[in-house]
Amino acid sequence: MVFTSHIFIFYFLPFVLLVYYGLPAGRNLFLLIASYAFYGWWNPWFVFLMLLATTVNYICGGIIARSADDERRRYAALVVSVAVSLSMLGFFKYFMFFQDNLNHLLALFGADSLSILQVTLPIGISFYIFQSISYTVDVYRGESPPVRNFFDFACFVALFPQLIAGPIVRYNTIADQLVNRTHTLEKFTSGVALFIVGFAKKLFLANMIGQAADAVFNAETRGTMDAWFGVTAYAFQIYFDFSAYSDMAIGLGRMLGFEFPRNFNAPYLADSITEFWRRWHISLSTFLRDYLYIPLGGNRIGVHRTYVNLTIVMLLGGLWHGASWVFVIWGGYHGLLLAYERWRGKDSVYARLPRPVRVFITFVLVLFSWVLFRCVTLDNAVQFFQAMFGFSGAQGGATLLGAEIYTQGNFLMMILCAALAFQPLQAFDWVKQITWPKVMALIVLFCFSLMALFAQSFNPFLYFQF
Repeated sequence: MVFTSHIFIFYFLPFVLLVYYGLPAGRNLFLLIASYAFYGWWNPWFVFLMLLATTVNYICGGIIARSADDERRRYAALVVSVAVSLSMLGFFKYFMFFQDNLNHLLALFGADSLSILQVTLPIGISFYIFQSISYTVDVYRGESPPVRNFFDFACFVALFPQLIAGPIVRYNTIADQLVNRTHTLEKFTSGVALFIVGFAKKLFLANMIGQAADAVFNAETRGTMDAWFGVTAYAFQIYFDFSAYSDMAIGLGRMLGFEFPRNFNAPYLADSITEFWRRWHISLSTFLRDYLYIPLGGNRIGVHRTYVNLTIVMLLGGLWHGASWVFVIWGGYHGLLLAYERWRGKDSVYARLPRPVRVFITFVLVLFSWVLFRCVTLDNAVQFFQAMFGFSGAQGGATLLGAEIYTQGNFLMMILCAALAFQPLQAFDWVKQITWPKVMALIVLFCFSLMALFAQSFNPFLYFQF
């Protein structure tokens, strides 16, 4: 089930809100059941996998909390929690990747290939595994109290607003809310407004510009201008797609009394890659910082180790996004840029340039990374880069591609996306104060969004694959 579906809008969400606010007690248990129903809509069997991860981390967290005087026991429980959780993630997300690379290695030595075991990737497994691990780590560090009962913890792991594509909600940010959260009209209306804005961003911006991006990336041949147009369209698609989901998730959370962390803050206004990662997918970058970069030593062990740590973290961050070498290279690319900026500081190539120029250069650097992120294979990425820099001549099909993408509608959509992406006011801030003019605008926007929902057939959520 997705947020931009008639089943969710007209059936699931109204039912959940009516029952939730009608219950005098047991709201977390109800949310748990509703979240399992939401997640099991695709494949009910995957619910049992989530339940297994939840149970293991709940038990390990309890052992850690009850063993204050036994450090070995606490550490052993932490190791079991992390090992089991990452093993589940590793098997379902990377086992086929491992098999494929093993067969390539065997072929180099003339050996026969092994049969490939097909493993279905459960939707959102990366997100709920990270959240489960955050619980045991936070309890181990003494940064959060242990959860009071299993159903509250299971509700935290499975909470449907952020279950499929984030933001990554760490246990220590929501522990108190699981036990005692406030439900106010102001919070509810703010949540409704944020959901509507995200709903519209997804349908009117991400879906529409995404069709142009798909046309370019799926083409067999493309010209230089086509390639730049396509990757720019994809940059807007992935931003408005993912930020729209985050807006809707945070809005739904507020409707239920929760306050989830902000996940985007005008990332294309960043004037360096370092600042870009402070603005893009903030919940992931802070998670990697607190649970990987700092434990590796951060910047406390010397400058050279700092550069290594940055690169390692981004390599693993790339691998987290997908079991493919293009994701690893994408992560390494960002890691090297982060290390370079940390190394040069104020003396970097573009640090002394005017801010608009720095923003433009950063955006172009991000565009290069989006080529890797979007292309299925490394060969596809190389071909796309060749087209971007004019090293591969456009063939006859490029003329047809140009006729498909260079339309008045696509140009207008590109201008609109650019105008909205390169301005500081974000939906997260816009809904902080709801006025009657905003209410009227939101009603009109929601009505048009519903019409678009029933008219569109192109409605992917890009981050479901992660």
